[in-house]
Amino acid sequence: MNELVIELSEISPRDFFGQGNEHIELLKRYFPKLKIVARGSKIKVFGDEEMLEEFDKRFTMLIEHFGKFNKLDENVIERVLTSESKEEYQSSKESGEVLVHGVSGRLIKAQTANQRKMVDLSKKNDLLFAIGPAGTGKTYTGVALAVKALKDKEVKRIILTRPAVEAGENLGFLPGDLKEKLDPYMQPLYDGLRDMIPAERLESFIEKGVIQIAPLAFMRGRTLDNAFVILDEAQNTTHAQMKMFLTRMGKNAKFIITGDPGQIDLPRRTVSGLKEALLVLKDVKGVGMVYLDDKDVIRHRLVKKIIAAYKTIEHND
Repeated sequence: MNELVIELSEISPRDFFGQGNEHIELLKRYFPKLKIVARGSKIKVFGDEEMLEEFDKRFTMLIEHFGKFNKLDENVIERVLTSESKEEYQSSKESGEVLVHGVSGRLIKAQTANQRKMVDLSKKNDLLFAIGPAGTGKTYTGVALAVKALKDKEVKRIILTRPAVEAGENLGFLPGDLKEKLDPYMQPLYDGLRDMIPAERLESFIEKGVIQIAPLAFMRGRTLDNAFVILDEAQNTTHAQMKMFLTRMGKNAKFIITGDPGQIDLPRRTVSGLKEALLVLKDVKGVGMVYLDDKDVIRHRLVKKIIAAYKTIEHND
């Protein structure tokens, strides 16, 4: 009797095998001539060689589906086991419109006209500036585009970075080593990733360096090839930092720069690298720019009103 051993990596066996191994029981019904045993992260299958090859092919299709959509259910398994190709078992709802299928099958897509414009401009340009106030989804949409590019194997890694400028606070008083001091600044980036990539896989990606989250200073001297790179909170870069970051772009790289020129935390009389770059690069081919506004705010409805209220006093300064 022939044996096939498959080990799940970067996938939660509990989610993949289903509650009480219900998905394995379904596989057993479709492959009655095989003996299928699931333990831990491994699945062992015994039987005829030809039947094992068919099982291996179908199981790989299930892993690919789970890798993309982060969920399996009885209907999906039945479609995968009875279809000839990916096109057949993915419904049109699954294969279009959505940027990323997040954790628990959450559909993550551009929700406003300017977010959709951001997605379109990202396809056409290797460097994109997404400018707008808090809550307009510019960072979240950028992270979704990066995760999509990684899942579609368009890039080999994601690099997320921000300048470590304190909004009226001082890094020195925070406890811990450098990483622990900086993690609060990187939190919005982690939050987006946690919505889009299951915890076990995200942890594995970070450990392996497939996803890197680091302060802007750590970019110096690097060439970023085959990477989707997001510079967040770019309004807090200086001239030198922005120029350094822009010149890190390597082969097959995609850069998105997000920022809000209305929330600059730099010392007085320091020119924002973001504001300067928007002027310097506005006519450069291959550079896209999208401006989001309060109509794109997708947080609590009060955020929109707060932005509008502050706009009135800022314009009167």
